[in-house]
Amino acid sequence: MTDARWTDVEDDLAAAVHHFGNAARLYDAGGFDDPDLDGYRARMGLQHAMQAGYTSLEGALHRVLDILGEEVPTGPSSHADLVKRLSRAVTLPGRFRPAILTPDVAADVDEARRFRHRAAHDYDSFAPQRAAPSIEAARRLAGSLAPCIRLFRDRIDPPAAPSPGA
Repeated sequence: MTDARWTDVEDDLAAAVHHFGNAARLYDAGGFDDPDLDGYRARMGLQHAMQAGYTSLEGALHRVLDILGEEVPTGPSSHADLVKRLSRAVTLPGRFRPAILTPDVAADVDEARRFRHRAAHDYDSFAPQRAAPSIEAARRLAGSLAPCIRLFRDRIDPPAAPSPGA
């Protein structure tokens, strides 16, 4: 790794993995139907954990684009456009960038993005039984996200070879 900014990417990825893993644990703990404060805490805690996971993930992806010198998508569909762009190889003037996200990781990132959008725009209609696909995506991302980004990093910014005698 020759660019120290990858350290910041790793920090964001660690936060995303932490939040996604805990979102899955909160989902497994249940309690969403309790009409009192405990149910409210369960519903809001899960939604916030998923949102925090996605926000940390998106921060990492923005940092990767910054390292690459690529512009971040803008406009009303920028979040979806980010996932689409990072899922495919891009030919830029004078260089080629392979896909950053593998198809399976991209599908899980997109599912987490959709959950974040629903939660951010309609907290009060949260239906835990409909969250299962997003939670399963979060479980997979907790294990696959960081290795996916590291594999990309190592392709474009290989680790330094150990010095002789080290």
